[in-house]
Formats: sequence, C-alpha cells, structure tokens
Amino acid sequence: MPTLLLVRHGRSTANSAGILAGWTPGVDLDAHGEQQAKHLAERLAAVPVSQVVSSPLDRCRQTLAPLLAARPELTQRLDERLGECRYGDWTGRPLAELAGEPLWKTVQAHPSAAVFPGPEGESLRELSHRAVESVREWDAEVEHEHGPDAVWLACSHGDVIKTIVADALGLHLDNFQRISVEPCSVTVIRYTPHRPFLLRLGDTGDLSGFAPSTDKPAAPAGDAVVGGDTGVR
Repeated sequence: MPTLLLVRHGRSTANSAGILAGWTPGVDLDAHGEQQAKHLAERLAAVPVSQVVSSPLDRCRQTLAPLLAARPELTQRLDERLGECRYGDWTGRPLAELAGEPLWKTVQAHPSAAVFPGPEGESLRELSHRAVESVREWDAEVEHEHGPDAVWLACSHGDVIKTIVADALGLHLDNFQRISVEPCSVTVIRYTPHRPFLLRLGDTGDLSGFAPSTDKPAAPAGDAVVGGDTGVR
C-alpha cells in the first residue's frame, strides 16, 4: 500500500493579503512561500518519491519547483480534480468581507449544504467527491506501477486536503472545518483494503521517517497495531 504525501502549497500572495484566490490566474507564492518551497525539498531529501501529482494552479506548481529541480527523474502530472474549490462569485474577494455573507455561516456549520454562488461556483460536496476520487485513483495507479511500498506526493489546496482527510477519518463533511492544514504542510495518508490510516496531519517538520523500511512490520498490512504505532515503516 503506497504512502501519500499531501502537500498544501506554500504561502501565496493571496494568503498574505487575506484574499480568497480560488482559480484566479497569476496568484504566486510570496517571498515566505518561496522559502517554504525550498525547505520542503530539503525535508523530502531522504524520501524516495515515486510520483508527483499536482493541482494545475501556479502556486502549487511553484511549491514543487525546488523538489523537481533536485529530482530530475521526477515528472509532474497535473490533475484538475486537485485544483482549488471553485468559489464562484466569492473568488478574489477579501475574507474579512466574505465573513459577513449569510453563506459564510453555512460554510462553517453545515458545509455539506454549501454551494458557492454564480455560474462558476461548486458545492463542497462536489469538491469532496472529485478530490477523494483523484487521490484514490492515483494511489491505485502508483501501486500498480511502483509497488506497494511506493511513496507519492500530491500538491493541492487547503479545503481540498481537508476534504480528503475527512474522508480518510470517516468524518461527515460537516466536520471538515475541524481540520487545519498550514501552507506548505504535509499530511500523510496510507490507504489499505480495510481502511485509510492518517499518519501525519499538517506536518511542517522532518519527513525522513516515511522512507520505506526493510524492517518487518508489527502487524499485517491494513491492520492497526494493538497498543499503538511502533514507529516501524
């Protein structure tokens, strides 16, 4: 069963300005985000990544640029299903302004009922469906091409990652706002025939422990370790 490293893009100019970027073109990493992207490549230096998949938006592609420069053997595959939520008429507006909209309360308390306004808007249910479908299909492809011990990476956006985590934890979408992922953080999920395992959430530190190990695992594949994780990968 491959291991998925879900990376949120580094801090963008829209993040630092408090703007809901959505699919607005030309939203780049800010100076801090560029440093986060460089640090990400260093954090992944010991991890043999087999496949890289990304949202097509510039801020995700820029986040992966230092990693891809350091790993010329890797190519970046783009998947629109990992792209940001289509926020419709909310796109490009200040978050402080949006907080006064009636829909904001629905997004916070009952997100499964939230549909963003305008012809370009989608529902958070649609977002969750496409995002989960994407990572599960890519995970199966990575296992077929690179084997069950492969590690692969997908770079996406905050709300997208939160819906994937909610699915992995078996949470109703209405609980996904309880999850938080920082810019350029890494969330680690391993899918198995029985259940997904959430191994890290919003991690900003050392990732070397996710390099495949030759040590014998403490429990059969797909089983939870009774007494807690031993740390053997």
